[in-house]
Amino acid sequence: MEMALRAQSPLCSRSRPVLVLRPATAAAGLPQSIVKCSRFSRSRLLPCMVTSSDYPKRNTRRSSAPKPKGTASRGYASRPAAETSTKKIDQSSTDEGDLGTGNVTLGSEATEQAGTPEEESDVDLSENVSASAELEGVNEAETEEEPDQKQPSALDSTSMDAESIDRELEEYRGKISALVGSSLGSTQGHDQSVIGVHEQDKPVISSSEQDISVSQSVVDVIEEDPTKQTTIVSEKDITQAEVEEMAGKNLKAGELLLSEDDVGASKDAIEEPLVAGDELRITEDEEQHEPEMQEQVQKDVDPQALKRRLEELADENYSIGNKCFVFPEVVKADSVIDLYLNRSMSALASQPDILIKGAFNGWRWNPFTVQLYKSELTGDWWCCMLYIPKQAYRLDFVFFNGDTIYENNNYNDFVLKIESDIDEYSFEDFLVEEKERELERLAAEEAERERQAEEERRKEEERAEMEADRAQAKAEVEMTRNMLQHVLGLASRYADNLWYIEPNTYKGGDRVRLYYNRSSRPLMHINEIWLHGGYNNWIDGPSIAERLVKSKEKDGDWWYATVTLPESALVLDWVFADGPPGNARKYDNNGNRDFHAAVAKSICDDLFWVEEEHRIFKRLQQDRKERENADRRRAEITARMKAETKEKTMREFLLSQKHIVYTEPLEVRAGTTVDVLYNPSNTVLNGSPEVWFRCSFNRWTHPSGPLPPQKMVNAENGSHLQATVRVPLDAYMMDFVFSESEEGGTYDNRNGMDYHIPVSDSMAKEPPMHIVHIAVEMAPIAKVGGLGDVVTSLSRAVQDLGHKVEVIIPKYDCLNLSNVKDLHCRQSFTWSGTEIKVWFGKVEEISVYFLEPQNGMFWVGCVYGKNDESRFGFFCHSALEFLLQSGSSPDIIHCHDWSSAPVAWLYKQQYVHNGLPNGRVVFTIHNLEFGANQIGKAMAHCDKATTVSDTYSKEVSGHGSIAPHYFKFHGIRNGIDSDIWDPYNDTFIPVHYTSENVVEGKSSAKRALQEKLGLHQTDAPLVGIISRLTAQKGIHLIKHAIYRTLERNGQVVLLGSAPDHRIQSDFSNLASKLHGEFDGRVKLCLTYDEPLSHLIYAGANFILVPSIFEPCGLTQLTAMRYGSIPIVRKTGGLYDTVFDVDDDKDRAREQGLEPNGFSFEGADSNGVDYALDRAITTWYDARDWFNSLCKRVMEQDWSWNRPALDYMELYHSARKN
Repeated sequence: MEMALRAQSPLCSRSRPVLVLRPATAAAGLPQSIVKCSRFSRSRLLPCMVTSSDYPKRNTRRSSAPKPKGTASRGYASRPAAETSTKKIDQSSTDEGDLGTGNVTLGSEATEQAGTPEEESDVDLSENVSASAELEGVNEAETEEEPDQKQPSALDSTSMDAESIDRELEEYRGKISALVGSSLGSTQGHDQSVIGVHEQDKPVISSSEQDISVSQSVVDVIEEDPTKQTTIVSEKDITQAEVEEMAGKNLKAGELLLSEDDVGASKDAIEEPLVAGDELRITEDEEQHEPEMQEQVQKDVDPQALKRRLEELADENYSIGNKCFVFPEVVKADSVIDLYLNRSMSALASQPDILIKGAFNGWRWNPFTVQLYKSELTGDWWCCMLYIPKQAYRLDFVFFNGDTIYENNNYNDFVLKIESDIDEYSFEDFLVEEKERELERLAAEEAERERQAEEERRKEEERAEMEADRAQAKAEVEMTRNMLQHVLGLASRYADNLWYIEPNTYKGGDRVRLYYNRSSRPLMHINEIWLHGGYNNWIDGPSIAERLVKSKEKDGDWWYATVTLPESALVLDWVFADGPPGNARKYDNNGNRDFHAAVAKSICDDLFWVEEEHRIFKRLQQDRKERENADRRRAEITARMKAETKEKTMREFLLSQKHIVYTEPLEVRAGTTVDVLYNPSNTVLNGSPEVWFRCSFNRWTHPSGPLPPQKMVNAENGSHLQATVRVPLDAYMMDFVFSESEEGGTYDNRNGMDYHIPVSDSMAKEPPMHIVHIAVEMAPIAKVGGLGDVVTSLSRAVQDLGHKVEVIIPKYDCLNLSNVKDLHCRQSFTWSGTEIKVWFGKVEEISVYFLEPQNGMFWVGCVYGKNDESRFGFFCHSALEFLLQSGSSPDIIHCHDWSSAPVAWLYKQQYVHNGLPNGRVVFTIHNLEFGANQIGKAMAHCDKATTVSDTYSKEVSGHGSIAPHYFKFHGIRNGIDSDIWDPYNDTFIPVHYTSENVVEGKSSAKRALQEKLGLHQTDAPLVGIISRLTAQKGIHLIKHAIYRTLERNGQVVLLGSAPDHRIQSDFSNLASKLHGEFDGRVKLCLTYDEPLSHLIYAGANFILVPSIFEPCGLTQLTAMRYGSIPIVRKTGGLYDTVFDVDDDKDRAREQGLEPNGFSFEGADSNGVDYALDRAITTWYDARDWFNSLCKRVMEQDWSWNRPALDYMELYHSARKN
């Protein structure tokens, strides 16, 4: 993976720097090469392996050239590349076999003699400078033939002791470092021909080929300014004299810069080998490029001193048995090193090829493979050059022969410590940042693809809508044309002694007088007469309103009005009235036929209708645009309110355990340090002399593992203990527990759930969980009770958190398929001798699988009531079989109530060890009244169990099906669907409202409700009751509350029905009595009416829920969503969600809430009166406070936002167990 990193060293720049050659000859009288390094063989080139992220996984290339007798070794030169480095940069053929890791440090004894930290490598530099020296005409051939004869130099003439050598080396390293740090500025990307760079694609000129003469092709290099780009001239044949002439071009001794290959060079130039001087070596790599090296070296560095130091290091390491060493001895990040291996001391002693395979930071980053070459050091020392990236703190490597023979330090690998600003922890952050950048790039690409797809979809929709509008316009024109034919048959130019128009010829756009004879007409005694008019059979409704004036010019009772005829009018339509539109009571409408006058066309008939069609089309387009804009604005406001509600709910979620534990700051962000504050007095660790904090991240799966236990200290507030923890950048969840000692002992792990706090701004995302619900109900396609609502709403809420959720239900023949999108038969399978068809579709954006056994067991016209236990048992087994045969492997299988309880034991007994090993079973009890045996068996086999509120879970804890398994039983309240129950978007109420205009919205709804049900339009407290009429719902308390409200001069609306006909009959009699005795003040609607329920929630001031028991209850939650104040009995979910304004302030505060209603205990009339009287009194005596209470309850979140978080905690706990 190529990372966005660049080596700061010019040796490793991606763009090739400008090359400035100094082609001086011996005759030029210039100084010789500043570094005459002979530690490489003349027939081989030591390459630099660049391991920075700019050059991933590069292969090395050998450099070879013929060695003509009598000529000096001229280094190496590159050939023009046939492809740009951009094309080649991502190619890689690196061998990345698995290698062991170890902690053995390279050359431990040798490090005692390590050089200073500023040491830098000069390997490639010396080669390039050597090439420069060759262009100067240094006759190295004579040096080879006569070893004792050496070229004089300023530094060679002085004998240097060890201290002088070290001093010179130190000065040399400093200069190299200065040059390295400043060289990138001269490497701006211009592709130019290069001399002295080993990155080419042409074949190697082997030693068996002919000598390359001076007259062969070279690249002319002319320096205009050392800081400017060098001009590159195309290849040509030149003579030695011309080479010497090039030496006089103001080139300073020792200058050497590298330039980029000129990609724009001619094809012939690319195809020809590039040489300079008597001999230039040409490197080969048929697969990929290596980065060129730029080196500037000061001429006062003694290469002999450098070589002597390297010989000393080689001797020292050989003498103590070290197989390898590096130079400089102290390795720093963002530098270049030479790495030497003594082949004879290794397992590769007899191998002709030696390669190094390595990576950085414990084999975790930037793996590479590069070849070593025989150096000119005494002994069998082989060498390569490596770049150490600035993100490296250690180098891990082994040597091998390119095949199967390895030198791996006795299976411990070689490890080289690197002086770096980065350590193991900061490197983790670096990797996370790199991964985040990659994920962001992928996300951006995906978002762009989605945007383009959405744009195409939108354009397609616009085209379809435009065609629909055109078709509608055409249809309207045709309809109008037909209707006008009929109207034109009734129209005339005048009516004798009744009306006429002046002038008698007119057309659309004209201004005319329309006269009306009042006498003997319905308006004969009216002195204020108005004309209400339109055109073309009232196509735009009443669009003309003019008052008539008594005519003084006409004899008789004639009145007239001046009217401008519409441009597109073919027929003028009108009536006469005794007042303007909206205030008229009496009309003359020509005997209910209206008046019609034909209008002459100003254009031809065909053109008129073409223009009319275009006018209608434009109107339809404008109407559509206005609707879309209004819908978009409403959607944006709804989305913003949802986001604000979710944010508020998350804050409440974090504060819900504040009496036990919380963090400072409250919102934990990745990459920051937080304090965890814990109050053991409210836990099992109360009284422990010590408390230890045990923490990890990402559901205990973070790569760094659990943090070491931390002893907590007293916090400043005095009541809590405190621990401090640094949150990694890739943490999306912080997980922790508390113990009484460092070793463990007693734990506070939140009853097996552990403590978890979400982390924001993480560079990692929580992996999505796969949840499958198996149920027999699902709203709105197969809804009987609350079970169907929970399955749909919970699935949507968890899916909105980013998880994969699917539902499996039977395919009843009574399904409401109008709410299923894209339903189709996907597959079929056979189980227990029965073919089962699998249908797939989307319900409320949830993926749903419908199982349809072909034996007809679900073709009975209903959900319940036909051999249910046998049918649902078959369904449960076939659902698991479908998961198995389809290859699905869900993390959680969630079954509901007795009807899908068999899933729990069937899975554990037959499937967990036979193809579905990863799942955990969660079982939810919605109604404990049915199927006790199935519920008990499911409780025994499931991993976790829930019911629909915390208080209800405690109330049923002694039940025989639950008590033995209470340790895994949890209460999680239900929520309401905030999209269905939304006063801002509700189509069943007259005015949409939020908490900001709740008073106006509810007042409007109240008036509409009173009008609809025939109640008096008075400002009286209105109590609503929406309930099934059963004993569980407290029907005796409902009756009492009706009379008590009427006694307090309030109004009552009841909506509900009874499954028991006796109760239904009883309430029918009560309704007749109340409607007669309290006409206009009470209305009992003994049926189910969904639109009316919305209007009652919006129009009522209070909603009464006096249930004897209530597992959860959604009525009180929906009431608060609409700003109605709940009056409830304290039981089950009612107790968990309604906090009395007088009695529950402390309990509400513990939950991070404010009081929100009125509640009572007991099951008699006194209890109801206690709550009801206080509520009505508040409405009468403290209206402003009451209105603020309505606003408060609307802003509380009773959706599935919080329950979804609680269910995810439960799912994770089930998986952990």
